[in-house]
Amino acid sequence: MLKIGITGGIGSGKSIVSEILRLYNIPVFDADTEAKKLNDRSPVIREKLIACFGKEVYDENGKLNRKRFAEIIFKNPDYLRKANSIIHPEVAKAFSLWAEQRNQYPIVAIEAALLFEANFQEYVDKVIAVYSPEALRIARILSRDNTQESEVRKRMEGQLPEDDKRRRADFIVYNDPSHSLLQQISDIFAHLCPLGAF
Repeated sequence: MLKIGITGGIGSGKSIVSEILRLYNIPVFDADTEAKKLNDRSPVIREKLIACFGKEVYDENGKLNRKRFAEIIFKNPDYLRKANSIIHPEVAKAFSLWAEQRNQYPIVAIEAALLFEANFQEYVDKVIAVYSPEALRIARILSRDNTQESEVRKRMEGQLPEDDKRRRADFIVYNDPSHSLLQQISDIFAHLCPLGAF
């Protein structure tokens, strides 16, 4: 089984690339969605987050209070690192189990904005970085999310710089008006699977 990592900055178009892979019958594990589920359901994560950040990070129903949690972790880089060190190993375990359960597929993928920051590259064979110019990314996020540009920039600052992601990736997909996503992905998989295994 070939395991592919898909990463890129916020608003770069990772989800579009994941959807294209699904059209090719490649299962994709969404690390961000899984992290949100685990934050609510995992007793290991809950216990550690409460120990580090206080009971107020969870509501009376036992769900992570995302607004309060974000206020805490994004004001201090050390807090963000600590939170990630609690959450990311549990997401990695979930991905490993998920991939094992899909061993009938020749290729599976994980989509993760923080793929390198979380060391998820250790769990994949190849990494695809999705790149979009910053102005285009900001415009996408502002039209998609109910947020301010200052908040978007703060979230971008919490991620590995785009140049670092591109340098560390095996393949780069350019998501902008002058490049065809389908053609780029087709070219990557023609390289990875010359016998058409996908």
